Amino acid sequence: MRPTAPSRRRATDALPRRWPGRVQAAVRPNRSAVAIAAALLLTLVPLAGCGTRLPDEAFTARPTPGATGSGGNPASDTGVTATEIRIGIVTSLTSPVGSEVFSGPRYGAQAFFQALNDRGGLHGRTVRLVTCDDGGSGVGNQDCVHRLIDQAHVFAFVSGSVLDHAGAAYVSGKAVPDVGGQPIGTEYDRWPHLYGIYGSAAPRDGRSVGWNGTLYQSTEVFRFFKQRVGATSAAVVAYNQADSARYAGQLKAGLEAEGYRVLLQTVDFALPNFQAVAAAVHADGSQLLFDAMDSRGNAALCRALDEAGVTVAAKVTTVQNWSESVRTDYASSPNCRNALWATSSSLNYEDEQYPAVHDFRTAMARYQPDRAARLSAWELEGWAGAQWLTDALVSCGAAPTRSCVEAFMNRTEPYDAHGLILPASFVPQPPPSGLTRACLNAARWQDSAHGGQGGWVTQVPSMTTNCFDVPQLPYRP
Repeated sequence: MRPTAPSRRRATDALPRRWPGRVQAAVRPNRSAVAIAAALLLTLVPLAGCGTRLPDEAFTARPTPGATGSGGNPASDTGVTATEIRIGIVTSLTSPVGSEVFSGPRYGAQAFFQALNDRGGLHGRTVRLVTCDDGGSGVGNQDCVHRLIDQAHVFAFVSGSVLDHAGAAYVSGKAVPDVGGQPIGTEYDRWPHLYGIYGSAAPRDGRSVGWNGTLYQSTEVFRFFKQRVGATSAAVVAYNQADSARYAGQLKAGLEAEGYRVLLQTVDFALPNFQAVAAAVHADGSQLLFDAMDSRGNAALCRALDEAGVTVAAKVTTVQNWSESVRTDYASSPNCRNALWATSSSLNYEDEQYPAVHDFRTAMARYQPDRAARLSAWELEGWAGAQWLTDALVSCGAAPTRSCVEAFMNRTEPYDAHGLILPASFVPQPPPSGLTRACLNAARWQDSAHGGQGGWVTQVPSMTTNCFDVPQLPYRP
């Protein structure tokens, strides 16, 4: 379940994002959408069994300090032996919101490291992934984190995607690098040693989220649609639930800051009347449609719009919904499906003109063939997180250490995962003020694409030049 929001960042809490030399949204209107949706279900659905899914063998063969292999590789740090580097991945695979909501980054990272190992690994070392399913609960997340750090002795974490990163403080306290995680909550804007996939300009000193409890939302998504389709009006749909309503309020504030006339519609979570929403959108003449709902609600809303003959210039969804599943999720509402747009800070996972995307898709086809009908932008971002950690490890030579990896993560030069993501870094900056240069990628679903098979078609020449000078709107998560 995942609320839809504008950019590729978090939805309710928005996501942190940075650009070279500028402070950028420490939260962007989008990704925490997941947190919202998930929060909605958590208030109504009992948690499934939580805790670790680690195999027993993950807790054996602790590396011997000082050991050196025949190839000269030292056991240079925790989780590093002469022949192996142990990396952890924590995912809310069996969360109450379903196995597909948070799983994408894990599959992308797994494919990356499988391909890397087939090419000889890192300095002859095999990357051994130790995965853990936290069940979508804070207790389960803490259990996974303790098991991977204290028993599996992982060197680092990578490409995490969890509903409640309750173990973040422990990860940071143990100085274990957590690289390329999805900032669904606010942990990646608070704790040192945690490096979200979008970067962060916040102090991240552990004392408070963002800048003394304040985060910032940028408005480039709204500016983009204002210029691209000439939109001046938008509808925002939310559930009558606190988190959903809060995020809808953020969307409304961002839209109004860009001069939009905004129609705010609220539906009952248990018995949503989407027919009434469709009628209101039609009467208002709304050109854009945003929402703070789960994927099931989105599909139902699209059906209502199609049944009522209501069209919008764009129904804007999040990077989480940027996936192949749109093909089936919206099968009964083709008109609405063809109005779906997604925005992000990463490349379109279908754009094989880019070598890094081609490598991703080739590896996914080889190592994760059952994911073909469920490929997504999040899997691409999981791959990018794995690339980031790998490049940090490569910078260390034959004797990788956590401090060396963190030096790479904290460098002033922004990182783009070989062009897969917008340049991101973790250099602390003062609180945003004035205008900020912010960029984004955008794609639209088209049934006519790829010889009539349908797919996502990129709508901008380059995400690195599709940029806007936009305000930063403060808010407290």
